[in-house]
This record gives sequence, C-alpha cells and structure tokens, in this order.
Amino acid sequence: MTLNVFGGKLKVMSSLSRELVFLILQFLDEEKFKDTVHRLEHESGFFFNMRYFEEMVTSGEWEEVVKYLSGFTKVDDNRYSMKIFFEIQKQKYLEALDKKDRAKAVEILVKDLKVFSAFNEDLFKEITLLLTLDNFRENEQLSKYGDIKSARGIMLGELKKLIEANPLFRDKLTFPSLKSTRLRTLINQSLNWQHQLCKNPKLNPDIKTLFVDHCCGPSQSSQPNGAHAPLPVTNPLLGVVPKPAGFLPLSAHGPFQAAPAPMPANITGWMANPTVAHPSASAGPIAIMKRPRTPPPNSSAVDYQTADSEHVLKRTRAAGTSDEVNHMPVNVLPVGYSGQSSSSSEDLPKTVVMTLNQGSSVKSMDFHPIQQILLLVGTNAGEFLIWDLGSRERLAQTNFKVWDLGACSMLIKTTLTNDYTASVNRVTWSPDGTLFGVAYSKNIVQIYSYHGGGDIRNHLEIEAHNGSVNDLAFSYPNQTLSIVTCGDDRLIKVWNAVTGDKQNQFEGHEAPIYSVCPHFKENIQFIFSTATDWNIKAWLYDNMGSRLNYVAPGSSPSTMAYSDDGTRLFSCGTNKDGQSFIVEWNESEGSIKRTYNGLGKRATRPVQFDTTKNRYIVAGDEWLVKYWNMDNANGLMVIDAEGGLPASPCVRFNKDGMLLAVSTNDNGIKILANSDGIRVLKTMENRSSDASKVASSSAVKTSAMTTPGVTANATTGPSIMDRVTTTPPAAMMNSENQNLVDRPGVGDEATDKSRIWKATEITEPSHCRFLRLPDNTSSAMRVARLIYTNSGLAVLALAANAVHKLWKWQKNDHNSTGKATASAPPQMWQPTSGILMTNDISDTKTEDSIACFALSKNDSYVTSASGGKISLFNMMTFKTMTTFMPPTPAATFLAFHPRDNNIIAIGMDDASIQIYNVRVDEVKTKLKGHHKRVTGLAFSNVLNVLVSSGADSLLCVWSTDGWEKQLTRQLQIPGGRIAAPSADTHVQFHQNQTHLLVVHETQIAIFEAPKLECLKQWGPREASGPITHAAYSCDSQTIYVTFEDGSIDILTASTLRLRCRISSTAYLPSNPSSRVYPLVIAAHPSEPNQFALGLTDGGVCVVEPLELEGKWGSSPGVENGAGSSTSTVAAANTNDQAQR
Repeated sequence: MTLNVFGGKLKVMSSLSRELVFLILQFLDEEKFKDTVHRLEHESGFFFNMRYFEEMVTSGEWEEVVKYLSGFTKVDDNRYSMKIFFEIQKQKYLEALDKKDRAKAVEILVKDLKVFSAFNEDLFKEITLLLTLDNFRENEQLSKYGDIKSARGIMLGELKKLIEANPLFRDKLTFPSLKSTRLRTLINQSLNWQHQLCKNPKLNPDIKTLFVDHCCGPSQSSQPNGAHAPLPVTNPLLGVVPKPAGFLPLSAHGPFQAAPAPMPANITGWMANPTVAHPSASAGPIAIMKRPRTPPPNSSAVDYQTADSEHVLKRTRAAGTSDEVNHMPVNVLPVGYSGQSSSSSEDLPKTVVMTLNQGSSVKSMDFHPIQQILLLVGTNAGEFLIWDLGSRERLAQTNFKVWDLGACSMLIKTTLTNDYTASVNRVTWSPDGTLFGVAYSKNIVQIYSYHGGGDIRNHLEIEAHNGSVNDLAFSYPNQTLSIVTCGDDRLIKVWNAVTGDKQNQFEGHEAPIYSVCPHFKENIQFIFSTATDWNIKAWLYDNMGSRLNYVAPGSSPSTMAYSDDGTRLFSCGTNKDGQSFIVEWNESEGSIKRTYNGLGKRATRPVQFDTTKNRYIVAGDEWLVKYWNMDNANGLMVIDAEGGLPASPCVRFNKDGMLLAVSTNDNGIKILANSDGIRVLKTMENRSSDASKVASSSAVKTSAMTTPGVTANATTGPSIMDRVTTTPPAAMMNSENQNLVDRPGVGDEATDKSRIWKATEITEPSHCRFLRLPDNTSSAMRVARLIYTNSGLAVLALAANAVHKLWKWQKNDHNSTGKATASAPPQMWQPTSGILMTNDISDTKTEDSIACFALSKNDSYVTSASGGKISLFNMMTFKTMTTFMPPTPAATFLAFHPRDNNIIAIGMDDASIQIYNVRVDEVKTKLKGHHKRVTGLAFSNVLNVLVSSGADSLLCVWSTDGWEKQLTRQLQIPGGRIAAPSADTHVQFHQNQTHLLVVHETQIAIFEAPKLECLKQWGPREASGPITHAAYSCDSQTIYVTFEDGSIDILTASTLRLRCRISSTAYLPSNPSSRVYPLVIAAHPSEPNQFALGLTDGGVCVVEPLELEGKWGSSPGVENGAGSSTSTVAAANTNDQAQR
C-alpha cells in the first residue's frame, strides 16, 4: 500500500518490518543473489545503493538506471529529482548524437526529453537545435564535452551531489551497520529460545526445519522438529506464539513486536484517517510466574528463578555456543520499583538540595534553556516568579494584570469587572531564553522579554481565546519565531512572536483543547493537539484542517512531548476515573509502541511528566516522584523526595537533567539534584556568598518580594527591541571618565548615577585563573581566528599559516563536566592518521591572507579559508570533505545560516556576499552593498535578517527571505579618533537577536536591528591603543574587549560601563623585547565568565576569574587589604551618557 505525501510516495510499513528488509538484503548479498538484492532495493525504496548506481551509469545502462531510480523518486517530485532525470536523459541524447545515430537521438528527444519542455521550453528548444549541428560541440555550452567515458564521469559526480541533496533520499544512502549473518543469528537465537522452553529438552536436539516451532516432544517422528501445530500463515512473523506460563510473550523481546492496536495512520505522513480508539493502553498481557517451576533434571543450560526471587531471570551459557546466540534478555520477569532494573539511576536527580517557598499552588514550571539554574514558575493565584537557584533568590514576581484593558474586547472587560483574578495555566521559555510566555485562565497570553537578572519587560499582550488559554508553546514555522496557543474555545492559534500578529487558526476539535505540541521533522513543521474529549489531532501550518485524528490511550486528556533529540514521542494523560497512562508512540504507524507500568489509578488531577537526556522519564504520581528508563516499560526508581508532596506534583527537569523541580503540598518547590547538579549549585552558592562579602555597601540586592524590571504603568508593553537605556545619548563615553561598576537593576537608574563607580583592575597572575594551552607544534604564527565548539568541550584556532589547532578537555576528577576550563590542561588533539586541517593557500602569501572559518551547529565540520579555496573539514578525522570557490575573489568571512547548515553566507574581498549551498555546490545569490572587503556577518533568527559589516565601516541589513537589502548605515568614527583606512568592523547579535554589537578599532557600539539605530557607544582610553577584537559573553550580559597593549576590558553589556580591567602582566610573561597581544577573543558557549584569547605569538590562553569570586568585577583586595596588584579604577566624573 502506498500513500501520496507531498508529491512523494511513502510506503506504509512498520519500522521493524523495514529492518527485516535490511536483514534480508544482507542475507541475499551474502548468498550472492545480486539481481534479487537490487530488485528488493528498488521495490522497497529503503536503501539506495550508490555503488550499484555508479556501475550502471558508468556502463551506460540507461534503462536500468531510470528503472532503479523510479523506486525512490519520480521526475516531478521536486527540483532535485527533475534535475537528476534530466541529466540522465540529456547524456543519453548527447551520446546518440556523438555516435551519429540521429534516429536514436530523435527518439530520445521525443520520448524522454519532451516531458521537460513543460518546465523549461526554451531549454528544450535549444536541445532540439543540436540536431541541426554536425557536431554538437559547436554549441558554446557543450564545447568542453570530451569523450563518452569522461562525460559520464562528470555527470556522475553531479548526480551524486543531487541525490545527496534530495530530501527523498535522506536516510536511504547508508546501509545500517550490521554484524555479518545477522538474520541467521536471530534465527539461531529463536531456536535456542524455543529449545529452552521445551518441557523435556534433549541434549542434542534434531532441528530439521524452520517452518514450524521446535519442540523436544516424546515423539519427534510424528512431526518435523517434534513441533506444535503449524502457525497460521496469515502473519507468521508478527504473530505471538503461545508460551508456558511464567514468561513474557516472545514478541516483547523479539524483533517483530506486534503493535497493540495498529492504526492505518502515519503520524509523520499526516494523512487523514478515521478515528481509532485504543481499547487499552497496555501493550498486551504480561504473564507472571505464580509458582516455582521445577527445572528439568537433565538440563544445566537454564537457571529457573522462582516468582519470589530478588533477581531477574538469568540463564547460564551452554558450552560451545556463542555469546550472541545465547545472550538472553535480563528483564524477562517484570521488574518493580525496588531497583532491580538493569538501568542505572546514578544520573538522576534524587537528592533534595533546597526548598523554595512560593506562597501559592504551583501550576506550571520551566527552566531557562541556557541559564539552567533559573526557574520560571506560574501559580494558581495568577502570579509568575523567576528563581535563581544559585543564590536561592526570587529575581522577579508579577501578579496577573492586564496591561491595556482599553484594548480588550467587551467580553473580557465584563469578565474582569466581575472577577479580576486568573490562574496561570502555563509558563514556558522561548528556545533561546530571550522571551517567556504566560497563559492565563482568562483569555490572555502575555509575552515578556528577559534581559538577565530581574530585568523583565513587557513585550506582547494577546487576547488569544474566548475563555481559558490552556497551553502555550514556541515554534519556528517558515523560519519565524511564533507562539502557539489553545483554549476552551476549541481553537488553536499561531502568533508572530515579534509583532503579535495572528498567522494561523486551526478549527476542528469538538471539545476544549487541553494541550499543544509543535514539532518538525524533515523540514515539515506540524502541531499535535489534544482535547478534553480525548481526541488527538495533527496540523500543518496551512489552515487546511487536521491531518490525523485518533483517541488517546485510556480515553484521557493528554500532554505530548518529544525526547530532547526530537526522535521519540511520548504522551501522558489521566482519565476521569483517575487512571493515568504514559506511553511512547510509534510515529510511523500511529500506534502505541510502549506503555509504562507503575502509574496509580486514583489521581485527582492530571499527572504531569517530563523527559531528559533522551533516556529518562519522570512523573509526579501518588505523592511520589517516579522514574523510568525510556527503553524499559517497568519503573526504574521511586522516591518520596523527603515527603510533603501533593497527590500529583508538578515536575520539571532542567535541560541537562541534573536538576528536577517538584511542587510540594505547602505551596513550595523542592529542587532535586544529581551529583553534577549538587556541584554546580554549591559553586554558585559559594560565588554568591563570596560576592556578597566583597560587595560595596552601595550594592543593591533584589528583595525576594519585589518585582524588578516590570513597570507598573505599562499600558502597551514595550517592544522586545527596548533600548538598553532610557537616557538620550549625548556624548561619547570614555572608560576613564565613567562610574565603572555593574548596574544593579533597571529601577535603580537614578540612584546609580549618584554613586562612585569602581572597576577592578587585575595586574598579577595570582588574581585570575589563566592557562596557556599546550602546543607541540613548532609554528609561532599568529592566531587569526578562534572559537569554542558549541558543546564547550574544545577550542579551535586557525593560525596565519592556514593550519588549524584543536584542544579538547577530558572528563576526570579535576574536571567533572569535561568542558573547557583554566583549571585543567587540555590535550592538543589530532586523529591517529596524524594529518592536519590545513587550508588551501594557492598563490597567496600567508602573512597577507585573511583567514576565516565557521563551525557547524553540531560541531561535526568546519568551513574555513585562508586566502585560497574554501575547505570543508570533518572535525573527527580532519579530512578535507570538499573545497570550493577558488580565488579571486577570496573569502574573508564565513557564517552558517542558523536554520540550515547547508547554507553559508560568504563575505568576499571584492566587497560582495555570496549565499552558497554546500550540498548542491551552488551560489544561490550574490549580495552587493559594500565598497571594501566584508569583515563581519551575523544572522538574526528572530528578525530573519543578515547584518554585514565591512572595512568601509558600513553596516548593511539583508532580508534572509528574499535576500533584499533593507538598510545601510555608516559607522560614525568618534571625534578626535583616526581610524586605519581599511580597519575591520565586526558584528555579533545579542542573545535577544535584536541588539547588535559592533566592534571597530575606535569604539564599541550597540545598535538596534533591523533599523540600525545606535543605542550606545564606548571609546577606549588612548593608552590602550586600538581595539583588536570584542565579543559578547554567552549570556550577553558582558562584553569582552581586547587591545593592542595586551589589556582586556570587561564591560557590562547593558550600560557599557567598565567592570574590570585585566592588564597584560596578569596573563603574559614579562618580556619587554616581545610585543605580544591578543588578536581575537572567544567567549565560552555556556560559562559566561570564561573566555579564550588568540595571541600574536601563536599562543592560546583560557582566562577565568578566581573560583572564590565567580565573576569579573569582584575585588578581594578591597576587603582583605591585599596589595596593589589588584586595585580599583575610580571615576573622575559621573557622566555615563553615550553618543548616538
């Protein structure tokens, strides 16, 4: 059965049956049934054999080539498929012309190429005209056509690129990694299992056939194998063989597990299907041994356990059998919550480390996705709070209040007049943590922008639904950050997260909608929704109605969630009888893959659940916290969290799974932690304690009961692009003439201006932690580019000689996280082959070339250039995957598109920007707006823009939708400053994706995109020399600035005030004859107070504050009377205004 899905063909077959096809393919290949192998590849469409395809193309077997391809795609499926078929038919046509076989050429033109005329009539006419030429090479475009063999080779290279780029071939180009003779091994395991189930197993069984089950019966002569009656042939592989009492069905462990209630729906295909109710959430009966079973007297191969045994069933290995054949599952008997499960629970947070006093009953919780010790909480009293678990402080607290009642409908005005209260149904952070949303029980959704600490600002207020707004989530349809909501009015709505405009509305549910779960797979964006009448539907963002409809297990309103890697789908629901269900779904069939045991049957409110690490599930049920391993239906562990929990507590993991928040019966929250979580919290507590000891008496601590950052008189919540200061800029700020300390809070602006600001100055190595990374190479070439890997586990540098260097930190007793740190030295890493990642330098001089690189989001490959061709390297093997774009012009800056790793923006030294698709080796468009080389590129995935900067001090804004230029802004050089004629200008977006850091040798500036309005400027002191580089910290709260004199200034990002200055003497050896200074700086991706420096002498240093201080700007010398090595830089006046 085939179903049409978006122009392609999707074969409805279970994932296990698909794996069976691969096993059969392996078996046929091992048995040398070559023709049958390729026929099955073609008919199943599961594996495209590129080697076989190459052989056919090379030998010119065009009919077989087209036939084989047709099993995977059709001409009109997409533009890649069309191009593939066209190139094949064109080559066949040209070969006929080359052989002077005009009759054959005419036949190909009419029969095979005519179909393409509908898509490009001019091209078809041009191909037809080739018949009029004595030699088609007279055509200019075909003048370089060689002989048939070379032409086929060139075309084959192009076809391979097209196939790899074609989404229909995704996951079909690699054969699974299987041990040899895997199918035979599984059959042997099955026979071994059958033999061990025999009542009277014989020492040397005589197994003659696979057509019936084996049994050592009293009379083996009556039936082959002494077997039971043959199974029905309707579905022999998926059927469940009757077993003796005391064992799980074999299907629970075998590769062909029967689905409990198979559905014709394909979840990822989004086909409309009739409603299918699951009669039970159970995957089938599990027989439990009720009495001891007497072991057979003559068999030593089986160690039977009684039902009361404290251990799971184990079997000893019979002599002479392989481990693989006789390796039996260890979880044959049901495993309870007593810890017998083979899954380890060491990674789980189970130690109570603190209790937070809320004051109201918790309804919803969410951890910040980046600053993972920040917890957002919504309550039944309509308030939301933000907790800092490191300091145990309540950073913000806001009660329900409509910002602009006058803009609301009459319905909500009437409702609020009668009862101005509401509860919070849902709180959630946006994926990057710059926004968070609050859904209320009365019509309203409020979106806030988060700027660190207690600084939260009104962003959007939406009257989203008539009645309660039951759920809220963020999604990215059409590469635009959006908000998805659902409510009692049976509607789902999608809103633009920047403007608040409604983008979609979905209708079709017949009851209030309980929850939504947006997701995407293979570039298809969709939304799951569940209603209180137990119906589950799926929607595309096309307003065309639901694509799927079926009933939740146990007829329970459910919430749905994917695992962290987005590959596994789970749901949790509680029905009106109080029975709860957690299940994993088989997306390919729309059926339940696994039902988790251990939930109670008397819940008075919906059970909440969460997942972490692609491995664990947690739920709050029966006054307990219950854990499961995703791969085991039986519970892993149950804890009471030291008691005091409600019947169905709220539960929420942080992103790394090291912390778990659990609501309590007395309106509090308990924080549970594993060993890593305990270590992190202790570190943060120590930092908080030490910082409070050395803080100035003028420092303002945020009270746990105040509401900083939210203005009471806000009527139309300000935009997410709010300026970092409300004071109109007037004059250039100079670091020597400012109040130089971090601003405590938005509400304290007036108070701050009257204080004497001080900045810490670090001049000796003992007052910071620094580590020069080990380098066993002889090169002392300057570091031209520097970056941390996205995981934070390594640092990558590109030297001026075009050689890359990679340092990796190891996880050990001194470094429990394995992340980059100045406390433990890393290893300079190379693959065993010993090769180096070295850029092509062609004829360029390395000392004059401009180096650039960009790292993919998953750290798997790096794109790099040093004046020659651009190279794509594999980060594991250091091998060059491909090179492209030879100079001239040469690449000067590289940036990956934030949502498509195949798209790279390439700044060039001819002042152009090329938008390049790596997979198809194609320049999509060329952008022109600069007058000198491009020196910086930065994408905003919120505004959908690309900002470029150049050596012409020009900033340009480009739309990433159509690549049109939106705006150009000239950077103003401060008065009295003289810049080099072609000085680099760098750009980097703030975490909120709207504020833009602009770095020039004369200044640091903050602009607001997309209009590029300058909010603040900061100029360095003359003694420091020009700025060499600058970067935001990972939380965008700090800016690190490096100078030619070797010093480093650390600025508070929101005010551009100097917080700390590090002298070169603190991290560089004293050598007057050598002028060494940092050329580049890189901020750690998850540690906001750590950065790395790339030096002119080729060295790389990692720098951190002292562990006791925890952050830059604390001064131990102030309190302790330390020597002059750590001093303070006092302000000469209090002018803190910036220049426009």
